[in-house]
This record gives sequence, C-alpha cells and structure tokens, in this order.
Amino acid sequence: MEWRLPAAMLAKPVETPPTGPYAYEAKWDGFRAIISRNPAGAVEIRSRQGTLLNAGFPEITTAARDLPPVILDGEIVIWHDGKLAFERLLRRLNRRPSSVEAEVRSSPAHFVAFDLLRVDGPDGDVARLPYRDRRARLEALFAEQELQPPWTLCPMTLDRDEALSWMREWAPAGIEGIVAKRLTGVYQGGMRGWEKARVRHTSEAIVGAVTGRIQAPSTLLLARQDEDGRLHFVGRTSVVSRVTAASVGHLLSPQEARQHPWRGRRFSAGWGSTKMLEVQLVEPSVVVEVSVDISLDVGGRWRHPVRLERARPDLGVSDVQPFRPPTG
Repeated sequence: MEWRLPAAMLAKPVETPPTGPYAYEAKWDGFRAIISRNPAGAVEIRSRQGTLLNAGFPEITTAARDLPPVILDGEIVIWHDGKLAFERLLRRLNRRPSSVEAEVRSSPAHFVAFDLLRVDGPDGDVARLPYRDRRARLEALFAEQELQPPWTLCPMTLDRDEALSWMREWAPAGIEGIVAKRLTGVYQGGMRGWEKARVRHTSEAIVGAVTGRIQAPSTLLLARQDEDGRLHFVGRTSVVSRVTAASVGHLLSPQEARQHPWRGRRFSAGWGSTKMLEVQLVEPSVVVEVSVDISLDVGGRWRHPVRLERARPDLGVSDVQPFRPPTG
C-alpha cells in the first residue's frame, strides 16, 4: 500500500459533549498537524490544509526521525508562561531560519498525539480500525518507544463528567474544550465524524476587506459564505491593536475590485451613520477568530462591533460556519 498522508478527520461543533459510547479528549489551542515518518526515513509535517510545516518546527522534524515508520495525527502546541500560546505558533510561519531558531530556543514546540493512522507492514493501515483499537496502539507506541517531549500523549477519558471538569479546570491554561469520538468509529479523512464542544464564546469569519493599510489594518470587514458560495458581510471589528494588526496583515493579499465579490459595494461607518468607509478589498481567503455578541440584525450581521482575537491560518474558508440569516 502506498505510504501517503491522509486528509485530517474533522469535528463538527456542538453545545455540550454527547453522551454514549464515546471517548473524550482535550481540545488543544494549537496547529492541527499530521506527521509522517516513512519507511525510508523521510519526515513530513503537514497542516490540515496540506501546508508543509517542517521549516517552522525543526525540533519536531528532528525528533520524528527517531520514530519508527508511522503516521500520527495531533496538534502542535507551544507552552509559555504556564499556558498555551497560539500567537507564538504564528511566529514560526514564513520566517527566516534564524528567526525560527530563536523561537525554538525561547519557546520550543510540542506535538500532542491523539491518533495513530499507519505503521509499517502489510497490516499497517491503522486508520481502518475502531477508535478504541487505534487508541490502544497509540498508547502502546508511546510505552514501547518511551516517548518524551516534544511528544505528548493526548489525555483521554471515557467518563463524560470528568471531561466536563476538564473544560472548567483547564480552560485558563488554554484548553479550548473537548472532542468526542465514538469508540467504534473508524478514521474518515476529510469527514466531520467527531464532535467538539468549546469553552470560549468565539466564532470564525473570513476577512473580506480592511480599513487602513492591508499590511497593518485598522479594522477588518468580516464575511461568511452561504451555501452557494456567495460572500456576505457580517460585521466589522473594533480597532485592532498594532501587534495583532501585523500578525493578520502579513497573511492578507489585495484583490482587484473587478474580481472581488464586493466590487462596487459601499460600507457605512456605523449604524445610522451616513459616513462611508474607505476600504481596501482583500482576497477572501484568510480566516480570523473573533469574540462576538449574539445580537444579529435582520440581515444576519452582528449588530455590534466584534473583537478580533487572532488570525487562524490553520483554518480554511470551508471551516467557517455558513452564512444563514435569522428566520422569523
């Protein structure tokens, strides 16, 4: 069988973890990644979008060369000052090797493994096994190889009440919530077969335009796509801090007005205002995470300005909740 990296299995959002024959795992605030160390010794670290991450995480790349032939699914995380630091992961992207080496020295990355997908041999397609068997083999791999940092085995429990306690107690450290996986479920790459319950009241949106300079925006104009792929304006952020603006700005690309779904559109400065914004249209491909108010207007837009939390280069446009105007 050809040795190749599968698409990542995904999770659909739910309000609370489900009950039943499930395993519950901590949801980490990091970069989802699949790591392959093939029989020839070559190592690949790929994001869920398929981006090669080796250059950004050389310490994990080096450590993976000592693994037996294996494909692991998990999350790349960085601990800093006692909690997970997503912004330090962003510092590793598209940087010079010297800059990455400095980050490695100050804030080394770890790989939290939560699934085993392949090992060497004729029966090495572990992804086809039920979750309970994949988990047992993953635990055996950690024990047999005596794996130490940067490798971490993701905490798992079969007790839903214990999982709920993790959501309360571990949130200050940056644990986002819980992922529930059926004990009998096989690994289905690209499918949303798992369920995730989040602690924080945040949401994702697509950046469609900005005010200010694209490289250092003042505010972001946010969008979501409907089921037909049309781009709908859903709100504008409050003024973005200089540091956050820089982290988002380097991901944005301008797009000619005639090619943009919002060509010719004008945006007011606020509710009831006749003042129009001067906006720069950008390629609608960058996803950001925002803190939001639940209030929506009749057009399905957030009624109040939303606060930008961070860029999410690990997510694609298809990961953003579809635009659905309120009914009734």
